[in-house]
Amino acid sequence: MRSALSGIATPEKWVEDWMRGGSVNSAGIRVDEDTALTYSPFFAGVRVLSEDVAALPLFLYERMQPRGKQRATDHPLYALLHDQPNPMMSAVQFKETLMGHAITWGNGVAYVVSNKRTGVVEELWPLRPDRLTIGVKRTGPGKFERRYRYDDDVNGIHTVLLPHEVLHVAGLGFDGVQGYSVVTLAANAIGLGLATEHHGAKVFSNGAAPGGALSHPGNLSPEARRRMADDWENIHKGIDRAHRVAILEEGVSWQQVGVPNDAAQFLETRKLQVTEMARWLRLPAHKINDLERATFSNIEQQQLDYISSGLNIWLVRWEQAVLTQLLLPEERKQYYAEFLVDSLLRGDTLTRYQAYAIGRQWGWLSANDVRDKENENPVDGGDDYLVPLNMVPAGRAAPARDSVAARWARIMRGRSGALRDKLADQYGPKIRESVDEVLALETERVTALLEKHFEPERGRRSLSGFLTGLGALYADDGPVMTRLAELWVPLFQLFAADVADDAAEEVGHDEDVDLSVWARAYALAHAAYQVSSSFGQLRNVAEKADTPEAIVADVLGRLAKWQEEKADKVTRWESTQLPNAAAREAWRDAGVKQVKWVTRGSKHCPYCIKLDGALRDIEKPFVGKGDEIDGDEDGEKLVAKRDTFHPPVHAGCQCQVVPVVQ
Repeated sequence: MRSALSGIATPEKWVEDWMRGGSVNSAGIRVDEDTALTYSPFFAGVRVLSEDVAALPLFLYERMQPRGKQRATDHPLYALLHDQPNPMMSAVQFKETLMGHAITWGNGVAYVVSNKRTGVVEELWPLRPDRLTIGVKRTGPGKFERRYRYDDDVNGIHTVLLPHEVLHVAGLGFDGVQGYSVVTLAANAIGLGLATEHHGAKVFSNGAAPGGALSHPGNLSPEARRRMADDWENIHKGIDRAHRVAILEEGVSWQQVGVPNDAAQFLETRKLQVTEMARWLRLPAHKINDLERATFSNIEQQQLDYISSGLNIWLVRWEQAVLTQLLLPEERKQYYAEFLVDSLLRGDTLTRYQAYAIGRQWGWLSANDVRDKENENPVDGGDDYLVPLNMVPAGRAAPARDSVAARWARIMRGRSGALRDKLADQYGPKIRESVDEVLALETERVTALLEKHFEPERGRRSLSGFLTGLGALYADDGPVMTRLAELWVPLFQLFAADVADDAAEEVGHDEDVDLSVWARAYALAHAAYQVSSSFGQLRNVAEKADTPEAIVADVLGRLAKWQEEKADKVTRWESTQLPNAAAREAWRDAGVKQVKWVTRGSKHCPYCIKLDGALRDIEKPFVGKGDEIDGDEDGEKLVAKRDTFHPPVHAGCQCQVVPVVQ
């Protein structure tokens, strides 16, 4: 009969067989980080945590001002964390390996390979935990520092690594330096589980029957007893010999002395040990295939609980390890690492679509946001955010519906375009005057350089001297740039301020928009472009001429051409570009999300016609640098030389952008 006290605390004979001599746990099984992984429930738990962490993308983000974030794809760490930390491993393999070490040994440690000159992290290599000793060293009064000693006798490596040379992901620990080894703490539970497996294997190797004894009525000699036992085992031992008919002679009888598995609670013990492993690893039982108590109604909640508790703490440990160990102190305010857990939180299709509908209705999701989450490509016009018309900020009266419609109609009728045209007409002559003044200065100084370096009567024929003087004339701090900046900065600031006032009124923005800093930067950038273009043209003309006489003639010819064309060209370009650029900046401050390209004065231009009516997020260009815009029927294409966020897209373009008001 089964003992009334039989159970895990008071195991039966089959367990006691494994509780003998010199073992490291009470079950008599030697348990270490290697043997523990041969126990399937423990291996399954380690595998679940390691694979789940490894499968989640780990991104490096850059904080945006005043809020928001974007993926820091240009940072050297981004590719290491997301794609490949070293030439031999993918990011998945690296995270999987380090997580396996952190769970079983308590510490996952990787060697950080940095460029000695720049300090940039170039590679990450996992270190074997069985060769690693972690300690703390005093570095000064009240100051301590971690030390990582790595001893590899096979390859003859014996070194001490400093904190900045390692990435250390530790589990729960007692000193804040290193984590507990779960294998060591759970040695008894793992040993008992291994003991049940060994017992099961032993039982089946003996024909899946408990032990017993052969009884003889008389006395047998030692040789007879040994021969009888050998003959019995040769006939009946092993699964392939089980259930053979036994013929007992001379009064020999069979007596069972072992306990059947059901009486010894063998199956119950194995089930309980699976639950025990889930408890040690903080996993819901269904994650290691214990579905006995799982139902369709509770398994989803268990999954959410697993993500928010058991898995989440490991994600936080990884994220903070990257932040504190791989980023410089001055970088931590700008950059941070974060796992993307969306894939683990995806519900069924109906629930997911209902959540999208709520987000879309209340304005925190756009159609393209939803499509992005569903791994679909964006669609035109899909970046609009919709909100109920009765939702307005507290303390502000809701605008009448017809006021929004009227404002949009006013924009579509071209009111904003007419006002910007009026401002362009007002400031255009002033731009022309500034160009003429600087051109006169250029003509005077360049002519003087020609006379100085090309005087045949004095034998002066110095192209290098002329180019040197030309470089000084058009230098960043030279007279041409200095004068053009003096003229354009205040002029463009006034122009931009007038445009901003009208643009803010256009979208109902009541607060002042100050574009003075932006306009200064705009003026200096455009002045620098004009100066650089002038210098480049004159230098190319001089270098291509064959004789000194030709140099003088060609340079003077280029100056004459500028006097005929340059003022008109620059005035037309700046009178179109600055109003569009300044209006876009004002709309950004006012919170406008989208702008629309409207073709004006270019009804026969094939490039402008292609862009007419195009909608773009205000932060995205209509045409990217290097993109081609289809031309006329002959197949001619216009290649964009810059990211084009607003008109003009080419010389002579008079198009405009208008705000898209929701």
